[in-house]
Amino acid sequence: MTADRVIAFGEALIDRLGPPGGDPSFDLPVIDCFGGAPANVACALGRLGVNVSFVGSLGNDNFGKNFKKLLIERGINTAGLQQDNLRPTRVVLVRRDTGGERFFGGFEGDKGLGFADQAISREQIIHDWPLMTEKARWLVLGTIPLASKISSSAFMWCIENAVQSGIKIALDLNWRPTFWRQKVSTVLEPTINEKNEIISILKNVSLIKLAKEEAEWFFNTSNPIKISSSFIDKPSVIITDGSNPISWLLNNHIGKSFAISPSSVVDTTGAGDAFTAGLIYKLMSIELNQINQPIAEEIIQFAIACGSYVCKGLGAIDAQPYLGDVENLLSLSNGGMS
Repeated sequence: MTADRVIAFGEALIDRLGPPGGDPSFDLPVIDCFGGAPANVACALGRLGVNVSFVGSLGNDNFGKNFKKLLIERGINTAGLQQDNLRPTRVVLVRRDTGGERFFGGFEGDKGLGFADQAISREQIIHDWPLMTEKARWLVLGTIPLASKISSSAFMWCIENAVQSGIKIALDLNWRPTFWRQKVSTVLEPTINEKNEIISILKNVSLIKLAKEEAEWFFNTSNPIKISSSFIDKPSVIITDGSNPISWLLNNHIGKSFAISPSSVVDTTGAGDAFTAGLIYKLMSIELNQINQPIAEEIIQFAIACGSYVCKGLGAIDAQPYLGDVENLLSLSNGGMS
């Protein structure tokens, strides 16, 4: 890999996993795992050997201190990592069914001011930006920072300045209604306002990754060509669907790739983030406009292997693969393309 850099911006938090079939708010035992989609992507890229900066905010608590230690151990540039002395690191309650699938509940730890990831400082990012952007090629984002007024301002500034600097943007739509609403809601579909706020930022994005249900909710279609065509710059679009085939459009090349089933599924938390990291890893060695059909298929299959590998372990970060793990899984896999 080159010395080129990726910037991951957004939430770093704790996933509190309940026992399979149980509720982490009162059922024991619970397992606390480092998480948050952008932090997961940063850690996965670090394990694959990519030069990564992480921009976010953690509380001045044991969770925050230990998370920062992990990021440093993964070789991640933490110049853009902020410490919030007023707000704690967010704890997300994650239910798991007996098959390993996870469902997000509420949060724990709020003392009245919200959580550290809701208050990423725009002013601090402006100060730290030069330390992170030298040789930066990709800015990787989710949409959760948009749900908080302070972090949203920082989010928008990063997008605007990445565009001005010629840094490409990859966005995982990552719709999580729990983060957007004051109370836990059983209504998963976004409201018109939530939908419009997220769609409005996509005009500057080079690559959009989203789940099939997110595609239907936000674009009324799960066809990547139709979604891409709804934007002037026609970004690449990748649509995942759990263990079902992945539909994709990369540099106007289209395909459908089959999932690699892990030998056993312990926990699916972070599989999509490892998939995103796999995409970016491959895109660090080629420009989007140079991708042909065989290369596109290779990129997607590599990402699938990264996501599959994570499902074999607990949590989003500890189970992430090294490059050799991915290559071994691909060599053993019967996954194919159509």
